[in-house]
Amino acid sequence: MRYTSFTSYDFILLAQGLGVSLALFLATTLIGLFVGTMWAIIRFYRVPVLTQFITFFAELLKNSPVLVQLFLVFFGLPALAKINITPVEAAVITLSGNTAAFIYVIAVSAIESIGRDQIESARVFGLSRWQVLRHVIAPQAVAFAIGPLTGLLVNQLQVTSLISVIGVVDLTKIGNILNLRTLKPFIVWTVVGGLYYVTAKLIAYGGARLEQRLRAHTAWKGL
Repeated sequence: MRYTSFTSYDFILLAQGLGVSLALFLATTLIGLFVGTMWAIIRFYRVPVLTQFITFFAELLKNSPVLVQLFLVFFGLPALAKINITPVEAAVITLSGNTAAFIYVIAVSAIESIGRDQIESARVFGLSRWQVLRHVIAPQAVAFAIGPLTGLLVNQLQVTSLISVIGVVDLTKIGNILNLRTLKPFIVWTVVGGLYYVTAKLIAYGGARLEQRLRAHTAWKGL
C-alpha cells in the first residue's frame, strides 16, 4: 500500500536531512578554508616545487565537475588504494578539496590586491615576512575576500546536493524519498528548494554584514 499523503513525521525527516547537509557544509567549509589558506601562504612564501604542484592541483579541482570528483573518490579511490570509504567520508574529502581549491584562488587574489608599497614599507621598518603577512596583508586581504568567499559558500551549499547520488541521506535524498512515496514532486521539491534558498540567504546576509564591519574597520578615517 502506498501512502501518498504527507505526515507530521515528514517535517522531522526534512529537518534531519537539512541538518546533515548543513553539518557537511560547515565541516567541509572549515577544512577547505584551512587547506586553501595554507596553500595561499605557501605560494606567498614561494616554496619551490610545492607551489607549482599546489597551483596545478587547485586548477585541476576547480576546473573539473564536482560529481566526477565525487565518483573518483567514492568508487575510484577504494579500487586504487584498496581502502574502504563511506559515503560521508567521500563527501567530506571531495567537497573539502573542491572548496579549498576555490578558497586558494580567492586568498591569492586577496593577497595580491595589497599594494607592494605597503609591503616594502613594512619591510623597511624591520618587520619579518611573517609579521608583514599577519599585520599588514591579512587584515586587508580578509576584508577583500569576504565578498567572493560569501558567493563561493552559497554555491558550495548548492553543491552539497550532489552527495545524495552516493547514498548520503541529506536534504536532497530526503526529498527524493518523499517524492517517491507521495508522488507529489511539485510540493516536495518546492519545499526542498525553499529550504536551500532560505539557508543560502542567511549565509549571504551573514557574509554581507561581516564584510560591512570589516571594511568599516579598514576604511581610511584620516589623520
